[in-house]
Amino acid sequence: MQRALTGAAIPGRWSPTRPETAALVSRTLPFILSLIGGSTDIIGFLGLNGLFTAHITGNIVIIVAHIIAGEPTTLSAILAVPVFMMVVFLVRLLAGRTERARLSTLAPLLLVQLLSLVFCLAVSVAAGPWADADSVLAIVAGMLGVTAMAVQNALVQIALRDTPATAVMTTNVAHFMVDIGEILVGRNAAEVAKASRRAARTLPVLLGFVLGCGLGAALEAAAGLWSLALPAGLALVAFAFGLAQEGHP
Repeated sequence: MQRALTGAAIPGRWSPTRPETAALVSRTLPFILSLIGGSTDIIGFLGLNGLFTAHITGNIVIIVAHIIAGEPTTLSAILAVPVFMMVVFLVRLLAGRTERARLSTLAPLLLVQLLSLVFCLAVSVAAGPWADADSVLAIVAGMLGVTAMAVQNALVQIALRDTPATAVMTTNVAHFMVDIGEILVGRNAAEVAKASRRAARTLPVLLGFVLGCGLGAALEAAAGLWSLALPAGLALVAFAFGLAQEGHP
């Protein structure tokens, strides 16, 4: 009876035993993840020879532009697209096995992201920076960053179903502005209320990503690839929040 009152574990979803813990994490974790996304993406772009780690759109644009212009492109940019796709696929398989074991998927996926960023930091500070973007260790560091961001993109869809994307902002900006318009001119009270709730969830993620970009750029300018300690440290905090969110009776 006590466990029924405090909340049983639900595979793939948050399952806290304390409502106040759930509320704190649900508000804070998306913001932390958006900080990670923004800082990792801009540090990769500045410190890993123009590589976008958080999403594949920028890499596809760069690849196609170079092909059309007859210019060489970096192997990291080319590899980032299939690596991102494969990691998202493997994360879903891992989450499925975790769900079948009736365990929470959030903390394990956050741990995978944390390890990817820690190894990315280690390789980068040990061997970087690289003048040659196609050197083996530069590619390894870049793909570790891409892996971390692929995991983050996947875990938001798998374990944080009601959370806006935390690593790609185009759709979030569009949704946010549509919701603001609905709030201002909508006539259906229920739809206006829904738009208000969505906007309230989206705004911290937008602000977090922009702040992450600013902090990441400033740190990269000051400390080079050591700036990857920022997203790695934030990933550790996110993992701690994920453990807290699981809850133990």
